[in-house]
Amino acid sequence: MRHLLSTRDLGHDEAVAILDVAEDMADVADREVRKLPTLRGKTVVNLFFEDSTRTRISFEAAAKRLSADVINFSAKGSSVSKGESLKDTAQTLAAIGADAVVIRHGASGAPAVLADSGWIDAAIVNAGDGTHEHPTQALLDAFTIRRRIHGSAARAKALDGVSVTIVGDILHSRVARSNVWLLSSLGAAVTLVAPATLLPIGVTEWPASVGYSLDAALAKRPDVVMMLRIQSERMHDAFFPNAHEYSREWGLGDERLRTLAADSIVMHPGPMNRGLEISSGAADSPRSTVLEQVANGVSVRMAVLYLVLSGMKEGQS
Repeated sequence: MRHLLSTRDLGHDEAVAILDVAEDMADVADREVRKLPTLRGKTVVNLFFEDSTRTRISFEAAAKRLSADVINFSAKGSSVSKGESLKDTAQTLAAIGADAVVIRHGASGAPAVLADSGWIDAAIVNAGDGTHEHPTQALLDAFTIRRRIHGSAARAKALDGVSVTIVGDILHSRVARSNVWLLSSLGAAVTLVAPATLLPIGVTEWPASVGYSLDAALAKRPDVVMMLRIQSERMHDAFFPNAHEYSREWGLGDERLRTLAADSIVMHPGPMNRGLEISSGAADSPRSTVLEQVANGVSVRMAVLYLVLSGMKEGQS
């Protein structure tokens, strides 16, 4: 695996292999010294053109636990804010010897451009590009689901037969896109629920069923309910009447929480708008995996950095 740009590029076996490596990386967190020498001498650059807290810190922690040198590059206050192009930035990183570049960019496809350009000979990891994809978020979500369902027997397991309902701002969500492709590849049955105004054109061609009623979807007792953040910063029109109306129709409140099966899982990629897409009761309930997702993100990103810099086992690409 040279780059990680999209979950569409991951087949069933390769996705399971990444999750299994993440299990090995998770074991490191239980050690007294939470560090491996695996990437000693390698340089990982976190190149973030958009604000981020969880993802950037998670990648930084992952790289440092693998003993890599880490350079954090923020577009704000850099030459990018003065008009420097992506090409010039990439060539600068190449000149300093970057081995891997973790990039978050507001333009969909920017990581792919960087990977295919020839401007830099480094592994490229997509940390979120526009409204396109966020593959490591989907991987950590799948890792979290697999651990909750299979427990200590999770290794080598997929998600066959697991029902996952993804709710909310599908239109602007790179998390939703990455999850649909990855979860379906792993054998899960995915349902998307949102107001019609927050569903993208062509969604019927995705490997997922589509609905408009959250109550109807919850009545089917899904194993996993994944709530998405309303991305108001990407909205330039009125996609629903008001926050109260959205919460009433598509929010996971305390009453809806009580209708879920006892062993169901509640997820959210964060940051959460409490009281809008999810109530505090749901976010903080025993069913919630919100904090597990954050912790698991480090293990998954350790696995991804290891695999793109060290290569998959022979026979995998």
